[in-house]
Amino acid sequence: MLIETLKILFNRDLNKLKFEIESYEYENQMWTVNNDISNSGGNLCLHLIGNLNTYIGAEIGKTGYIRNRPLEFSLKDIPKSELIQKIENTIIVVNNALEVLTEEDLNAIYPQIVFEKEMTTGFFLVHLATHLAYHLGQINYHRRLI
Repeated sequence: MLIETLKILFNRDLNKLKFEIESYEYENQMWTVNNDISNSGGNLCLHLIGNLNTYIGAEIGKTGYIRNRPLEFSLKDIPKSELIQKIENTIIVVNNALEVLTEEDLNAIYPQIVFEKEMTTGFFLVHLATHLAYHLGQINYHRRLI
């Protein structure tokens, strides 16, 4: 049951991420920061893509993805169409990885130490879903504020 719930949540929120990026009226607004906002919507989008492709795609789905986390926050002015394509690719990667999971896999220890201690794969996937939702809210707020 948890696997199906995770699929629904990841698909819902990744499609909402796509909607948020599409909804910026002007592409340059995605990259706007000021003293009160240190991360742009575009950089948060890159961060979410990198995060999910690392922890779900590479680790569970064995995609071979290699993350460059500093670039997630330093790249700028990537076209909206390219971000949308990256989100759509991430949706496929996440769905393919979740499709092969079993209930046993969810109860197994996640192969990487991420928070300085072991955790189950199920716990970590729930964390990743909430991490996505958290930053999705920030992107929504950023877009409306700008």
